[in-house]
Amino acid sequence: MLSLALPGTSWAHRLPVGLKFGALAAAMLGLTWLTAPLPLAAALVATAALYFGLGRRAVAEGARALRPVLWIVAFIAAWQLWEGAPMLGLVLGLRICTMVALANFVTLVTPLPDLIALIERLAQPLARFGLSPRLPALAVALVLRFIPVLRGRMELLALSWRARSRRRPGPRLIAPLVLSLLDDSDHLADALRARGGLAPRPAPPTQGRD
Repeated sequence: MLSLALPGTSWAHRLPVGLKFGALAAAMLGLTWLTAPLPLAAALVATAALYFGLGRRAVAEGARALRPVLWIVAFIAAWQLWEGAPMLGLVLGLRICTMVALANFVTLVTPLPDLIALIERLAQPLARFGLSPRLPALAVALVLRFIPVLRGRMELLALSWRARSRRRPGPRLIAPLVLSLLDDSDHLADALRARGGLAPRPAPPTQGRD
């Protein structure tokens, strides 16, 4: 659901990465405290205004990120309607859509290297326990990078299936998708090993006294 960074030099791109993610964390916490539909709807409108401030491409990316979430929101709303609490379903749907839209907006205006550097700085305490701070940073980077890759791979497989059959593919695409991802993981592991793996970066050599 989350998109890669959107090229640009807008005010949002120029903000420090720590400030952007700090504001995102504060907004997420604030949204959990809102329990009325009107404030949540206002927050969603304000989030949409952020996208419109970046142009049409940002709006398109935001809409594409929200598309899979709408199925979840629809299921939650239908379930709450069945339980006799439609207002709760509306509140949950607005909250989920706003949270996902805000998170996607931050990823759109944050270059991936800046995000990796921030996570690596925050994970520095792991080095005291013998763990590499690069591990969580690389994990987040791979998730963000391979979400569009996975989506594109699934679309290519579905297109290939429709070229050979009129029937719906259903779960038949799962096996080739998994096999292709396993092959990609082997290539990725080889590339990581060729670049030093996840070992901590060596400290700069200290010059001894003469």
